[in-house]
Amino acid sequence: DKLYYNEEKNQYICPMGQPMNKISSKNRKTKSGYAQASSLYQAQNCNGCPLRGTCHKSKGNRIIERNQNLERHKDRVRENLLSEIGKLKRRQRTADVEPVFAHIKSNRNFKRFTHIGIEKAELEFGLHALAHNLRKKSA
Repeated sequence: DKLYYNEEKNQYICPMGQPMNKISSKNRKTKSGYAQASSLYQAQNCNGCPLRGTCHKSKGNRIIERNQNLERHKDRVRENLLSEIGKLKRRQRTADVEPVFAHIKSNRNFKRFTHIGIEKAELEFGLHALAHNLRKKSA
């Protein structure tokens, strides 16, 4: 998060102002089968850098791996969260949603799902939500 990305030169700049150039690319698949492409960037010379101890702990020069697609998604989400609508929705969430989850988890002692699989977990949580709503309705 302390690195600046220069899009024109396709390089990161370390906290000391040293460029970190792209050295290679990686393509891999996650366990769920999603293909990811990432790039490796390496600093030129970390020897004698006063920030080395706080920057990284490796013996050689610092190497970072960045997934550009993921970074783009994070920027988009950050923009949405910091927009006026995003701020309003975040304020609204604390009053609308969070107390319900807290009540179900704490007062109803719901700590874990007992069924395996998305469909069964959705059904189980739906039953908890239904019970919560019925209890509110009867009160």
